Amino acid sequence: MFSYPPSTRFGKAVPKTRIHAAASSSKRIKEAFTSGVSEIVWTHKLSPETLPLPARHGIAEIQVFSIHLKSAVLDPAILRTLEKAIPFPLLCEIHHADRVRFAATYKRPSEADSSKWVVEGSFLLEWQPAETPRLPLPVALDLAGLYDQLVRHHLTLPARRGESLREQVARHHAIEAKQREARQLETRLGKEKQFNRKVELNARLRALHAEIASITATGASALLS
Repeated sequence: MFSYPPSTRFGKAVPKTRIHAAASSSKRIKEAFTSGVSEIVWTHKLSPETLPLPARHGIAEIQVFSIHLKSAVLDPAILRTLEKAIPFPLLCEIHHADRVRFAATYKRPSEADSSKWVVEGSFLLEWQPAETPRLPLPVALDLAGLYDQLVRHHLTLPARRGESLREQVARHHAIEAKQREARQLETRLGKEKQFNRKVELNARLRALHAEIASITATGASALLS
């Protein structure tokens, strides 16, 4: 997705054993890495030492990892384990054959303990050709602003005017929850035999779709709702 300046290049292979030690991986997780991952490379480090940007709001470094898969199937536990093992904001490039997909983890310093991180969400884009042209890094005044923009590029939900990243991520999660509820209702509706219950379920489903549309909307009416 992004073309990182040469000054940020790190290029160090990361042994899986180090990831497992940092994340206290279970046997199941270790097996997932063994069967699914051929190599993990710490490709770039974005920091005041590698970019002309100061740290801010607890964001002092942003790490970029490259994960090379043995097949096109990515076990979600692999990304969750990396999020746990790496104590910094993390961007991942997942490679297989001639395709790549990008992932971003939105982390923020804990309000209770600034030495700890809170994972607000992880966002994984679809596969695309590896040769897809890359974007230059967004213009930012500091690392916190850069991180904000990098994560937003991984969100398929457009931001509302003046919306913080934390608010946008919360809205994304709210939509996902409503969509799951709608799918469950659709399943129940397909199995329901009684007419009155079908009418009731249909009404609830319409209300859910209206809620999803309202949460998704980015216009002035949504901001006033």
